[in-house]
Amino acid sequence: MSFDRHLYSHNHIKGCWEHHLEWCPKKRYKILQKESIRQDCEQAIKEAAGRIEVELLELAVMPDHVHAVARTKKPMNPSYILFRLKGYSAYVLFHKHPNLRLRYPKGHLWSRGNFCRTTGADIETTRQYVRNQQDTHQRTLSMFS
Repeated sequence: MSFDRHLYSHNHIKGCWEHHLEWCPKKRYKILQKESIRQDCEQAIKEAAGRIEVELLELAVMPDHVHAVARTKKPMNPSYILFRLKGYSAYVLFHKHPNLRLRYPKGHLWSRGNFCRTTGADIETTRQYVRNQQDTHQRTLSMFS
């Protein structure tokens, strides 16, 4: 796959804006391990990305954190992308699963912290990493000895 195929023009700027994003629920509770909540979270993140014109190349919703690889057609602050993805997904999850209010009575689902980096020209490595999240987190320490 050629890197040039994904170059976009915006206001006399030519480039490719791809980010690896990661965030987790407050106190790293494993609220996303229930299948219905995980699926609703995935759907909400995809809807939020569509609303702000962000293309999600990869998305991995783990029991206690979320990974995403996002591409934009114009320069966009990664903090803004995370703000919108986290905000809309929390809104949807609290409405579809009111029992989450028992764990998060103040209505703050996601922690303030997050991780973000640009993927650079080698996006396939990042996509592979996100794609294999389930395998990575299922390994035990004995496998690494």
